[in-house]
Amino acid sequence: MSHRAAAFAIPGDITTLTGGYIYERKLLEGLRAIGHDVAHLELGSSFPDPTPEHMADAIAQLEEVAPDRPVIVDGLVFGSIDTGGLARCRAPIVAMIHHPLALESGLGAEEADRLFRCERDNLALTSHVLVPSPHTREILVQSYGADPSRITIARPGVARPQGPPERVTPPLILSVGIQHPRKGHDVLLRALGKLRDLDWQAIVVGKVHDDAYAVELEALLGELKLGDRVRFAGRVPQEEIGALYRQAALFALATRYEGYGIVFDEALVHGLPIVSCATGAVPDTVPQGSGILVPVDDPDAFAGALRKMLEDEGLRAGCAEEAAAAGAQRPDWTETARIASEVLGVL
Repeated sequence: MSHRAAAFAIPGDITTLTGGYIYERKLLEGLRAIGHDVAHLELGSSFPDPTPEHMADAIAQLEEVAPDRPVIVDGLVFGSIDTGGLARCRAPIVAMIHHPLALESGLGAEEADRLFRCERDNLALTSHVLVPSPHTREILVQSYGADPSRITIARPGVARPQGPPERVTPPLILSVGIQHPRKGHDVLLRALGKLRDLDWQAIVVGKVHDDAYAVELEALLGELKLGDRVRFAGRVPQEEIGALYRQAALFALATRYEGYGIVFDEALVHGLPIVSCATGAVPDTVPQGSGILVPVDDPDAFAGALRKMLEDEGLRAGCAEEAAAAGAQRPDWTETARIASEVLGVL
């Protein structure tokens, strides 16, 4: 069977350990594995706030793609690239939108409006859109006026555990997410500060993405006197993350918003109960019965959910069973690539 040649425009280091980069690297590899000739367009790392040089280079690279080779454009680029420049691309454009840039945490009203208008206008130039979740699809249709017939949900795949659970004592609370305000690690720390009477340890995995926020987290760690029980591990190899999932008793992420959240699938396949927030795509990603979801920015509620999980072994065991059952149904990356391949084949 012949597979259509394509291109994939991705900014910065494709090996970056964030959900979006993992998704796109796995999709690029998966499309190639099933027979697609996919050119990797390496764009500047400054997106979604591109330097003039990176903007000009991105437009030039997209303009050079042959008209018969669809180009998948990463959301950090797609949502911030100049609309007039994007219009110079002769190839069919497939937007890869994990979540709209205008919904990022910490944006001022003017910047959020600028990104919204850019994404909305760029959507008018696309042949198709790939999204990781029904939630993101709904936002694009309801808020951006996107044509639902031109949006395909390609859920992230997930790798299976590389061994059986290796639970440690005291119980390990694992959180995986870059050090960025949207991930809510400050809320997690404040919640953990209310649980000093219980026996637990916690590790937060994820590189520094926002220097000021990382300093804030370090100060908060000291203020709450949690340095003996909470460790910020930074960026760690994927194999080490897998080992931490096997050691953990539960997964906790006090996120303020997620367009999907691959880390939740990773927690599910490892049979981990989940404590997180009812925001964005999280309620669709974390099945009922596999954990507890609380309101955003509520350390008291988050602490209460963690306390229930730590104190009630029956609840924890029941959530673990539901999580494992849901994880067993999650697709692998071959399925994600197959769905994207079908989209490329009809453009």
